[in-house]
Amino acid sequence: MSDDWFLTAAERGNPAWRLPDSCRGNEVRPLVDGAAYFARLVEAVAELGAGDHLFFTDWRGDADERLTADGPTVGELFAAAARRGVVVKGLMWRSHTDEIAYSEEENRHLGDEVREAGGEVLLDQRIRRAGSHHQKLVVLRCPGEPGRDVAFVGGIDLCHSRRDDAAHGGDPQGLPMNAAYGDNPPWHDVQLEVRGPAVGLLDAVFRERWEDPHSLDTHNPIARVRDVLQHADLTADPLPARPADPSPVGTCAVQVLRTYPAIRPGYPFAPHGERSVARGYGKVLKRARRLLYLQDQYMWSPHIARLIAAALERSPELHVLVVVPRHPDVDGRLALPPNQVGRLQALEVCRRAAADRVHVFDLENRAGTPVYVHAKVAVVDDVWAAVGSANLNRRSWSHDSELTAAVLDEDRDTRAPIDPAGLGDGARTFARNLRLRLLREHLQRDDDADLVDPESVVGVVEAAADALDDWHAGGRRGPRPPGHLRRHEPERLGLPTRLWAVPAYRLLYDPDGRSWRDRLHRRW
Repeated sequence: MSDDWFLTAAERGNPAWRLPDSCRGNEVRPLVDGAAYFARLVEAVAELGAGDHLFFTDWRGDADERLTADGPTVGELFAAAARRGVVVKGLMWRSHTDEIAYSEEENRHLGDEVREAGGEVLLDQRIRRAGSHHQKLVVLRCPGEPGRDVAFVGGIDLCHSRRDDAAHGGDPQGLPMNAAYGDNPPWHDVQLEVRGPAVGLLDAVFRERWEDPHSLDTHNPIARVRDVLQHADLTADPLPARPADPSPVGTCAVQVLRTYPAIRPGYPFAPHGERSVARGYGKVLKRARRLLYLQDQYMWSPHIARLIAAALERSPELHVLVVVPRHPDVDGRLALPPNQVGRLQALEVCRRAAADRVHVFDLENRAGTPVYVHAKVAVVDDVWAAVGSANLNRRSWSHDSELTAAVLDEDRDTRAPIDPAGLGDGARTFARNLRLRLLREHLQRDDDADLVDPESVVGVVEAAADALDDWHAGGRRGPRPPGHLRRHEPERLGLPTRLWAVPAYRLLYDPDGRSWRDRLHRRW
């Protein structure tokens, strides 16, 4: 049964893969929005003692980001652990310079704070040119008590703007964004808390990157000089022995999906790269029959949209329900159009296949401020679910490093319909509960009686969005209807703008990391 949904070793397409194809017997819990994740992270790290392990990877880390209203900050939490004798090791993307609105100095500062306390954080640029390390992972191991092992994987960075909750008032420590989001952008995101044997698998994923013998900086001579002048740590110290995997504790099977680009010198664990995120999605989309639920920061590649369009054409009862940000995170006459054109093209591809079965929404809080959707979530027919760092675009599927956890619960959900797709798989508890948990937040509801069945859920969501749209159109008179959902319509771009925005989008914002042969054959 799992082979119908999970990739086999051959389908992964990376002969150097030496880890388990998937791990059964896990407990997986969704942590919706950054405030929930950060609070759990503080609790879990506070329990670590001397000899325990704290390993993490991230795209951006802000040492001064408060994880709860009263602290501690990220830097304080990790540094305190290191001072207690916890083995703290981190891999941060080196990033581009702050002068072009990236996070090189922030990532360096977090490393400095942890290093002064006895930990080790490396700035890692072993990536494709103009690419990034985008994985967001924290692994906590307790060699003497493996039952306490836990990992956190998903879309939430350890940085500013992420600590928001279901009310979406925004993180008090906001990052500059498109002006439509205000000074403290409301932020929606998801992380998974994993216990069981999959913690050992995620530990091994971290170790593969840490133990890569190649130079941390493969193509940046300026950064190399700066590292020398600042006495940066450029050599990974040995890790402690990998503990035995924790015992089974739950009913969820977990498969790790990754993106690694093909670079020179190649990764020892993926000499020709790995595109199992793309292949994993490609496999499950062929099985979609009734409801594909997506939340995505971008949803802006027509290349990925073709797979969704093919699923719509293959299955006449399939509906696609998508939640995206209302506006890109950037603004400006030159930066904004390339961000808009990709989503416009992607939605056009899907709607040409089945306009009446593609339902796209964005979010706003009670004050009417748009909510930035950063979550990367997919649920297929309430059976297969995925949460991770990879967006639905070419960059995430071929160019940057990414990490996504796919979950297939062995526990079948008994609420009708018990087998919505009609393929005999049966609805699964984790996947269905994840979808319902997210919809309850977006609809501001405590119940989900009419959200279970694909026959009714689309109508319920559309009615809620229409009510809020009508309230705005009517001058906001009377009580505001409940919910955060609005119908999403991307702005149309004129031909002159498209002439320059499309090439900029394809070359800079959503580059293709595949070989020319794979591109020609439309093969991931």
